[in-house]
Amino acid sequence: MNINSIILVCVFFFMSGSKVYIADGKASFYSDKMQGRPTASGERYDKTQLTAAHASLPFNTRVLVTNTRNGKSVVVKVNDRMSRSRHTIIDVSRAAALQLDLVREGVGTVRVKELKDSDLPQQEAPLAVSEAEATTKE
Repeated sequence: MNINSIILVCVFFFMSGSKVYIADGKASFYSDKMQGRPTASGERYDKTQLTAAHASLPFNTRVLVTNTRNGKSVVVKVNDRMSRSRHTIIDVSRAAALQLDLVREGVGTVRVKELKDSDLPQQEAPLAVSEAEATTKE
């Protein structure tokens, strides 16, 4: 391998993983009649879960959706596809729309930002077996 190949591999490696999707546009939310129907990922739509449909982001991508009018935000998981639209950039579940305060208007202006694993809040470590047993015996 020559030096040019090594440099090219390094540039490709460092450039490929650093892009984060960010977009501004309109968001809408799923109607209640979609409840229980399968999504493109195979999951059933549940209006009580924080999920969304997006045209191009991979399934299970977590995105932060912020209502630019009131500053309210919610993290949703992409589990469905939507057609590319010039009107909306994301469709969120009813639960997410409630947190964003989009239900009354039906559509709102949002910023969508992809979250990497390091951006997600960390879950507390589960109790060790000995700690769990100790708390149940008392």
